[in-house]
Amino acid sequence: MEVLKVSADSQPKSVAGAMAAVLREQGAVEVQAVGAGAVNQTVKAIAVARGYVAPNGIDLICIPSFSKIEIDGEERTAIRFLLEPR
Repeated sequence: MEVLKVSADSQPKSVAGAMAAVLREQGAVEVQAVGAGAVNQTVKAIAVARGYVAPNGIDLICIPSFSKIEIDGEERTAIRFLLEPR
């Protein structure tokens, strides 16, 4: 499964387009965000992506969880969003 990484500087519409494309192609997508700004942009993108895939009959659901990742040799906690159709 493809993992999309979102930062605080990411544009929600662009991220939503990527989410929708991966969802249509692979059936599910995982998104990772580290920090409040990145999580904010991710949540906005998920809301926009729901609108992008709804005309295709896809009811998008989101399953959030925590994930440990390594950035520059440091272990960080990321928020992981699993997006899949219902």
